[in-house]
Amino acid sequence: MEISGIISAIVIGLIIGALARLVLPGRQRIGILWTMAVGIVAALIGTAIAAGLGVGDTDGVDWIEWLIQIALAAAGVAALDRVKAHR
Repeated sequence: MEISGIISAIVIGLIIGALARLVLPGRQRIGILWTMAVGIVAALIGTAIAAGLGVGDTDGVDWIEWLIQIALAAAGVAALDRVKAHR
């Protein structure tokens, strides 16, 4: 992965994190920094999964890749929220 790919994954990860919070119902007990971190990690992992599945090579917007990334981020936000709730 090139540096431009990493930078774009970080920017997209910020958006993915925000979308993950919108997808999840109810209030999440984690801060915005944790949400952004989960979004960035989900964007990087989602890109790798999409590339492994062969769905990341389109000329336009990769909707399947976005859905994978949002699902991963939502799962990450929910998991982190549960960890924070038990403390």
